[in-house]
Amino acid sequence: MKKFSSRFTIGVHILSLIDMENGENCTSEMIAGSININPVIVRKVSGMLKKAGLIHIRLGVGGAALAKPPQEITLLDVYRAVEVAEETELFHFHEHPNPNCPVGNNIQSVLQLKLQQAQAALERELAEVTLSEIDHDLAVKISSSQS
Repeated sequence: MKKFSSRFTIGVHILSLIDMENGENCTSEMIAGSININPVIVRKVSGMLKKAGLIHIRLGVGGAALAKPPQEITLLDVYRAVEVAEETELFHFHEHPNPNCPVGNNIQSVLQLKLQQAQAALERELAEVTLSEIDHDLAVKISSSQS
């Protein structure tokens, strides 16, 4: 099964780190060290999060801050900010099925509703989870691993 791009989990990681560190010293280099990726990727994903209104980036001194409270940021917000899907549809149909084949002529109209329902279910689930919940679970996990 094809995976979503890692931009989604990188975006959540960036937001959680910014929130848990209160935005202090959250430069792309520091964030990249936490994610263990190149700072260029952090800057690219951070730019997407900024464009979506999820973070503010301080140029010059560096660092970032959440643009709204973590309880108002959902995983769906992050997904929409960083995933580049054609026409906002998760599933893409092959372009030219054979119109002379009964299956080829009808598969899109039969499958389209089912795929739209699957995408809607994913989006509903992502909309139910806030950054605040993720950060709470992270704090519990960090606390229990340090005990």
